[in-house]
Amino acid sequence: MELKRREGESMSAFLYRFSKKIQRSGVLREAKKRRYKDRPVSRIKKRSSALHREQKKKEIEKTRKLGIV
Repeated sequence: MELKRREGESMSAFLYRFSKKIQRSGVLREAKKRRYKDRPVSRIKKRSSALHREQKKKEIEKTRKLGIV
């Protein structure tokens, strides 16, 4: 990101314009997102999570049919 100070522009106005430009471009958000690297989730953990979700969905559907929820 390159930004030049305009003629007669105060430092605070320049800093404000710079920060707005950074926020709009998404550079800051991307940098914060990449700040910490997440470890990849193992295949076994993904599978067990998916099975758990399916089981919960079945339980909710069963309670709806019974009229509890």
